[in-house]
Amino acid sequence: MGKRLTKIATRTGDDGTTGLGNGSRVPKDHRRICALGDIDELNSSLGVLLAEPLPDDVRALLLRIQHELFNLGGELSIPGYELIKAETVQGLDAALAHYNAQLPGLQEFILPGGSRSAALAHVSRTIARRAERAVVALAAAEPVNAAPRQYLNRLSDLLFVLARVLNRANLDGLAGDDVYWRSERLARSGD
Repeated sequence: MGKRLTKIATRTGDDGTTGLGNGSRVPKDHRRICALGDIDELNSSLGVLLAEPLPDDVRALLLRIQHELFNLGGELSIPGYELIKAETVQGLDAALAHYNAQLPGLQEFILPGGSRSAALAHVSRTIARRAERAVVALAAAEPVNAAPRQYLNRLSDLLFVLARVLNRANLDGLAGDDVYWRSERLARSGD
């Protein structure tokens, strides 16, 4: 990896470029930088979620994910580098299976809401989807390992499941549930 930052205001980006981990410079609107920005936003969003009361196991999982997202950004900042392995994606698969097994099956679509922590998990889920799209767009233009895209795909699914878990977490003494979508068309057809 490149040097650690010793100062923040370097002024090297004043010309509209930014440095990658390998020392090369690219425009700040380069697809790689857009993907990195979305991953950074996702990690920051998880930081906001972590400021909420959470079950200890969910908190530990989200902290681990923050570190993995930092690794994912590191991988994308150095073209050709690999930090996210298949085992990292499998870790998300295992968490997804664990938490999904605790939930009732979905019979209806749900709205992104419920408890504050669940709503924040949904916001993070949508940012993960955007980051995934950015990585797909980058991979269409230049070589990118498959694991970062797979990781973001699994993470968005996991955040959906965690939102459902958080709606039921009973952290404030009130057990909750998902907020179900009510289709006016479906309601009318049931008359």
